[in-house]
Amino acid sequence: MQDLLNYILKNPIWISIENWPISWEIGGTAWFPLIESIHVVAISLLLGTLLMVDLRLIGVAARRYSLAQLGNELLPWTWASFWIAALTGFAMFITRAASHIVNPAFQIKMLLLLLAGANMLLLQRGFLKATHELNEFQLSTNRMRISGTLSLCLWIGITLSGRWIGHIV
Repeated sequence: MQDLLNYILKNPIWISIENWPISWEIGGTAWFPLIESIHVVAISLLLGTLLMVDLRLIGVAARRYSLAQLGNELLPWTWASFWIAALTGFAMFITRAASHIVNPAFQIKMLLLLLAGANMLLLQRGFLKATHELNEFQLSTNRMRISGTLSLCLWIGITLSGRWIGHIV
């Protein structure tokens, strides 16, 4: 396992990614701060929509909304902002891929993103089994509270580790 990890982290592909013409264009022009700004705005929208859903799951906010209603109104915004953040994040990543891939803050952010995605999939899978509950205004179940709390913690960690990426070289 350690050999595989070393192979991935020290693979020369990361240097070749940095040498793509688009990487040079983004990294060496005003494109980088523009892309970074769009990334921050997209993350802000993403976190705002997730905050409302997570606080509803926990049972401390938006209790007048059913989960289905809240999901229908917010999840399109959540997904749109996620994909914009992912695209802009990738654009920033390719400018210094070799240094980012070994950066502990970047590694933590990617791990937390995977865990947040797994949490979301498990929660949605549970909802698919109990679809009728989505349209009711029931109190949050323990599973919902745990998932919402975990999501909040993971996204706080993702945000903090993302901020640290540029400060750890």
